[in-house]
Amino acid sequence: MSVRARDSLGGRAAIVGIGATEFSKDSGRSELKLAVEAVRAALDDAGLAPGDVDGMVTFTMDTNPEITVAQACGMGELSFFSRVHYGGGAACATLQQAALAVATGVAEVVVCYRAFNERSGRRFGSGVQHREPSAEGAALGWSLPFGLLTPASWVAMAAQRYLHTHGLTPEAFGQVAVTARRHAATNPAAYFHGRPITLADHAASRWIVEPLRLLDCCQETDGGQALVVTTPERARDLPNPPALVAAAAQGAGRAQEQMTSFYRDDLAGLPEMGVVARQLWRTSGLGPADIDVGILYDHFTPFVLMQLEEFGFCGKGEAAEFVAGDRLPLNTHGGQLGEAYLHGMNGIAEGVRQIRGTAVNQISGAARVLVTAGTGVPTSGLVLSEDG
Repeated sequence: MSVRARDSLGGRAAIVGIGATEFSKDSGRSELKLAVEAVRAALDDAGLAPGDVDGMVTFTMDTNPEITVAQACGMGELSFFSRVHYGGGAACATLQQAALAVATGVAEVVVCYRAFNERSGRRFGSGVQHREPSAEGAALGWSLPFGLLTPASWVAMAAQRYLHTHGLTPEAFGQVAVTARRHAATNPAAYFHGRPITLADHAASRWIVEPLRLLDCCQETDGGQALVVTTPERARDLPNPPALVAAAAQGAGRAQEQMTSFYRDDLAGLPEMGVVARQLWRTSGLGPADIDVGILYDHFTPFVLMQLEEFGFCGKGEAAEFVAGDRLPLNTHGGQLGEAYLHGMNGIAEGVRQIRGTAVNQISGAARVLVTAGTGVPTSGLVLSEDG
């Protein structure tokens, strides 16, 4: 049974620092160096020193252990360190872990980070190359022998069902790609800066796995991103306006697997994100009409449409029209389709910039931002808001 009551975490932690490396296809340095650069940049942005940090959170799919990053950054003793599983689904959950730590006094300043050479090194988009025996590997065993070897192939199954259920064509996905690339085109940090696309470009891009085309799939990126979390009280003495964690949630649905939940009753939605949505709305006291900006995890375009529907921004099958109408500013940094693929951490940073009023594609009066993590896996989400 899902949580059915408002939790007490909202408003008890704030993001006070953001920092990143450049986003590239060949960083030319180790993943540890990328992590350290991003963490030091985030601390500088927060006006804090490495010695102020007493907590660290990252992903399980990370070659940069918390204690190693702490040592390389010049930090001292740690009272809290944690990792969150399920790839990109962990992004917002790292902030939830940090918020839980500072809200309960387990730590006072927690750094969340993600750094990898995902283009020049291990490429997640290449799919399963080898698996050690595990329950997760056994679940994949029902799909791999039939040629479903890559993330794109797994998502294609749900995408095809979505189109069939709602009587749509693959062109519906193009609205998401065009929106992301429009914002990336004006973002100097984005890999696709200066390179917008049209719906015709989307429709002309090659098939990857039908009904997904090349422009439906996110990038592969080398880089690092870090964020600093502390209490709202301490945040008010730091140089930048804090982005309060108004709500944070994780979610896994019934019959949940990692990307291959093909035995659910309905493949045309994302039940795990529905769990997250209900808890974010309960805890924040907000609803779709209250959100000023949406930063939705866009590893594949169809899952952006499904997320909009799970959160109640529009009805089932109506998300493509919703995006085409620009009814919600969406992925204003360019998303993972246009800016960079950092497992969603760069999206959280964009949410913070929107709250601060410093985004390249700033939305006037942005006071409440929804941020989501990876879908198709157990996932997470945040609502960020202004202080006070």
